[in-house]
Parts: sequence; structure tokens; C-alpha cells
Amino acid sequence: MKRVLTAGILIPIVVLALFRAPLWLFALLVLGVALLAAKEYLGIVKASGFRPFRVLSYALVVWLPLVLFEILQTFNVYALLQIYLFALVAPLVLLAFALMVMGLERDSLTQLLPDAAVSYMVLPYVAIPLALMIVQRTNDLGALLLLYLMVIVWSGDIAAYYVGRAVGKHKLAPRVSPGKTWEGTIASGVGSIIVGLLLFHFAVPIEVLLSRLHLWKFYDPAIVARPLYLSYAGPLWLVVPFALCVNIAAQLGDLVESALKRGAGLKDSGSLLPGHGGILDRIDALLFALPVGWLFYQGSHLQNFFRYHIS
Repeated sequence: MKRVLTAGILIPIVVLALFRAPLWLFALLVLGVALLAAKEYLGIVKASGFRPFRVLSYALVVWLPLVLFEILQTFNVYALLQIYLFALVAPLVLLAFALMVMGLERDSLTQLLPDAAVSYMVLPYVAIPLALMIVQRTNDLGALLLLYLMVIVWSGDIAAYYVGRAVGKHKLAPRVSPGKTWEGTIASGVGSIIVGLLLFHFAVPIEVLLSRLHLWKFYDPAIVARPLYLSYAGPLWLVVPFALCVNIAAQLGDLVESALKRGAGLKDSGSLLPGHGGILDRIDALLFALPVGWLFYQGSHLQNFFRYHIS
């Protein structure tokens, strides 16, 4: 009951944040989630026997979304390049050096490299995937496409849960997650594909509904429907590999977080969400799925570029 109630509260909040929050507020909300997830990740790291550099790890998590937000607000190409070089690339290198230097104070020098490495991992594992939400949100269809990606991930998770419980017999990864089965995994992929096809096929009616709920400004169907097919996952048939890749990434993200917790001897990453565990427990699949969705989006832009500028 707690699980359903928590989901019933969180989902409307997520939808409102996606569609109604101004970009600066959306960026702050993403930053808040990133910090909470980073806190839980560092807790897992500590329980695994490492001693992470918490202050610099948090600095990495805070710095990336804020810098991305500033970059996205800058429209001058030269200034954009300067911000990218000095505010994005330079700290990546300097903070990595700082972590290694701080490791010199460790009692055992054998911990220098692993402690620095697990601290730095908060960047690609937590900060970058969530920061991509800010990048995606700036696009015309960004909020809608983020919602689609989340629904595809959630539908796969639901299909895996119910099918796995009903007919699951062959264990997927018993050492990592004993409850997961191959039957549930296959059902998850099929469920994500079906839901993905439905979402993109009925894009215009969905936008009409969101418009009536005052969450989305509905444009002309001839304008809106085409970018949904081409801007994110290409033509409609490409929704199949898109949904499947997102689903596989999401399932791998779930397995990776389960492995981290099992290695640390923890059941949940935290206890913030009743019935769900911690923030990291809820977004572990999205952390892997978001970069895959973003790559599909970028790939389709390249596809359109070559189609309209070379042909």
C-alpha cells in the first residue's frame, strides 16, 4: 500500500515539474534529486569498505547541472565555447587531480586510487545522466519526450514484475538479484516496445489531452506529429529499437544498483520513500536509460541534418 501511495504522489509531481516548472526551477529540482542520489551512492560506497571524498563528490554533482544550465542560457557561440572549455572541461580535470592529491593523506596509500575512483564515479553514474534531463528539457518537445522515456521505463518495470511473479522460473542473475527471471526480462522488453509504439502512434491525441489539462500548449498536428517521429526516435518503426534499447539500459541500471547494494550488504539505498527505499532505488533504471534516450535524440538530429543538407 505504501508503494502505491508513494507512486501516486510522486508521479503527478514529476509530470508537473516536467511541463509547468520554468527551466531554472526544473534545474534546481534535478539538482536536488542528484544530491540525494549522490548521498545514497556514497553511503553504498562507504558500506562497501571505501572512504569517499564526500565534499568533492558533492561538488561534482552540484557543479555539472549548474554549469549546464548556464550554458543553455547562453546563445552567443563564442561565449558558449568559452563557458564549455573553462567551466565544464577544466573542472573535470582539476577535480580528478584534487581527488588524487587528497588521497595522499590516507593512512594506507593502497586506498588512494580506489577512494578517488569511487568518488569520481558519482559524475558519470549520477550527475551526467540527470543533467541530460536539463539539456533535453530545453528542446521544444523535451518535456513530452522525457515523459515518454519515463513511461517506457516504468511500463517495462511493471511488465517484468507481474509476468515474473506469475510465470517466472528461470533466474536471470541469481547472484545479483534472485527475484529477477528471464521471463520477466523478456516481458519487460515487449511491454516497453508496445507502450512505446502506442505513445508515439497516438502522439497528437496525447498532446490534446495534456493541453486540456493545461500542461502542454498544443500546436498544429502537422507540425507536432512529425518532430515526435523524427526528432527523437526517427520514423515510427525506429521506436522499436529505441524502446528496446531504453528498456535494456533500464534493466541493466537496475541490476547494477542491485549489485552495488548486495556488495555493500544493504537492502535499500535509503529510506526516504516509503515502500520504495531510497531515491537511488527509484531512479537506478533512469540513470542508464536517460543517456540512451539522449543518444537516440542526437542521432536523429544527425540523420535529419544529412537528409536536408546533403541530399
